[in-house]
Amino acid sequence: MLSKALLRLGASAARHPWRVIAAWLIAATLAVLAAIAIGGRTADSMTAPGLDSQRAAELIERAGTGQEGMTAQVVVTPLDGAATFFDDDGARTALTRLQTEVKRLPHVLGTSDPAGALESRGDTAVRGGLVSADGRIAVVRVQYPDQSRLSAEDLDVLVDLGDRLRAELPLRIEMGGNLFYAFSDPDGGASELIGLLAAATILFLAFGSLVAAALPIGMAVFGLTIGVATMTVLAGVTDVPTFAPVLGSMVGLGVGIDYALFVLARHREYLARGLDPHEAAGRAVATAGRPVVFAGVVVVVSILGLAVANVPFMTVGGFAVSIVVLTMVVASVTLLPAFLGAAGPRLGRAGRIGRALQTGKLGRLARRRDPAAGAAHAAGWRRWIGHVSRHPVPYAIGAAGLLLTAALPVLGLRVGLPDDGSLPHSRTERRAYDLVAEGFGPGTNGPLVIAADPAGDPGVLDRLVATVAADPGIASVAPTRIDRASGVATLVVFPTTSPQDKATAATIARLRTDVLPTAIGHGPARAHVGGAAASLSDVGRRTSERLPVFVAAVLALSFLLLMLVFRSVLVPLKAVLLNLLSIGAAYGIMVAVFQWGWGGALIGLEATVPIVSFIPMFLFAILFGLSMDYEVFLLSRVREEYLRTGDNGTAIVEGVSRTARIITSAALIMVAVFLSFAVADDPSTKMFGLGLATAIFIDATVVRMVLVPATMTLLGRANWWLPKWLDWMLPHGPVDTDDTDAESTGEAPRPRLIDR
Repeated sequence: MLSKALLRLGASAARHPWRVIAAWLIAATLAVLAAIAIGGRTADSMTAPGLDSQRAAELIERAGTGQEGMTAQVVVTPLDGAATFFDDDGARTALTRLQTEVKRLPHVLGTSDPAGALESRGDTAVRGGLVSADGRIAVVRVQYPDQSRLSAEDLDVLVDLGDRLRAELPLRIEMGGNLFYAFSDPDGGASELIGLLAAATILFLAFGSLVAAALPIGMAVFGLTIGVATMTVLAGVTDVPTFAPVLGSMVGLGVGIDYALFVLARHREYLARGLDPHEAAGRAVATAGRPVVFAGVVVVVSILGLAVANVPFMTVGGFAVSIVVLTMVVASVTLLPAFLGAAGPRLGRAGRIGRALQTGKLGRLARRRDPAAGAAHAAGWRRWIGHVSRHPVPYAIGAAGLLLTAALPVLGLRVGLPDDGSLPHSRTERRAYDLVAEGFGPGTNGPLVIAADPAGDPGVLDRLVATVAADPGIASVAPTRIDRASGVATLVVFPTTSPQDKATAATIARLRTDVLPTAIGHGPARAHVGGAAASLSDVGRRTSERLPVFVAAVLALSFLLLMLVFRSVLVPLKAVLLNLLSIGAAYGIMVAVFQWGWGGALIGLEATVPIVSFIPMFLFAILFGLSMDYEVFLLSRVREEYLRTGDNGTAIVEGVSRTARIITSAALIMVAVFLSFAVADDPSTKMFGLGLATAIFIDATVVRMVLVPATMTLLGRANWWLPKWLDWMLPHGPVDTDDTDAESTGEAPRPRLIDR
């Protein structure tokens, strides 16, 4: 049913290409206009229901002290490196003016007063974290309302003020704080361009035709425009995290070009057989389009499964990314065949430039990598797969051992969130972070906010301040603020260690389990630990706790879907285990690079950082879905050969060798796209880029070209074993047979071989 529907859809789009292209142009225009009219800016809200930090935020909001809102900090030091605010009247006057102008900005509720604290020249300024002990560094803390009442314009206004004052005052001015974290523009525009250029180059070498190379790029750009515009509209309704557009662009470009390559390669095969371009496009969508639809659905379902973490920003982020993936799937079976129909028979041959290159090394490379080449060009892959199939045991053991070794660093994985100290020195947030750490200690960059409800116990606050200040992980405690109406008190405390330090997470845990219960006792009073550092620590712990449940759910769903598709028990089981190996190896390499620093300089990493708390779950969802692309595409061909010949060995060699060129080309494109994001400034973007690129590279080489043929050879006819009772229970899957392709070749598929 799916094959026939896709056949009609693809053929119709190819026969009426300009109607379809016009429809997509209209859809893209409407999406962009909607994004401009009602779209919003991305913003991060690292909270989740039921967490202790969320309870602290609710208490603070009830108190109305203003500490529940967003904050920024303006860090200044005299341009004269030898001067201090204590002895430089010009610097003090400039500090007063800066504080006054910041306080006048829209939505600013108030600021700290380092200039006023300087008048006393006592320890109060130092204890309050306003002026460093040596008088060289001062901090103006800026208090904003909660995030729902702010926008990126507030950040822009603050940054513009800083740019103007730098030219007018004798001060070095740097800025940071969670206002930057929430409203900074996503880091990815240049990476998208680099990824597109790399993909275009690989496609041209693969096809030897500018037209053939341009079609997947054009389709991906259309899909990305609509997907990201829709994401922007979604941001006008709810908080879409800042990483979503970057991740959506990364995954969208990768899968979009991959899906287009699969369909385009089949189309060129049919053109080489002499089929009419319209019919070739229809049959390409019917055959290659089926695994594309299935793989895309698996990607979307896997990403939507992030909802099990019960972390709202992850759920919304996953939904936003899945919109881009779904758009690419629809484009692959509608817009791409329209492009193919408009291009006509030209796609069946290399262009003039491609033919000119054939006399050189690049030409020979292009001929070897041309997915539409005949059987002679698959001879190398056929020899390799045949060699692996003749020696399956050593190759299976060797490849599995290599991946297990690469996965070993996972045992040392530490989740957290890289703070501004992991940004490059070119960013003002990093320079502000370094100045604060230098002047006041590393913990000042990640203060904790303790919210307490005394519940009528007058002595609880004194005990609370005393016990918290006595904890070895706390450097200082700011004066307590009490809301008279609600009685809720807030304490800002500064740890001795930086926000991303493992010891800070231990301090937060100790405050909750030992310090606060000791101070409060068994009465009705309650206290909770909040603040950005505590929120991020809580989110990391929750995602770690939910990760096993999520992994089990995705594995079970993938197993059932693959069993439905390939009418086998062992093939999906093998696929699940091999995918786990490749993803585990990618995790291990991420730990080695980001936590241990191995090769970090190659991607511009200036300091070791923990793995971002939500990235392991996101990567698993995306990578497991993406690996299904290659699994379905490869095994569909193997199953076609098995149904045609009934011989397992022949099916493995022919099926894998016929898809090897396309899979390696597609993987090379996806790796190039993902690696282009690995050189971005933001450590989270680097992790996404490197993790995805590493996993795809491993999956397309070690797994698909070594472990799959080796293990399938060892399993023999058991690959396609399915109990009779289970076959009766299962409905027919979307890639059960290849009747459409058989019709074009004049061959009839053999019946499924099932254990009776």
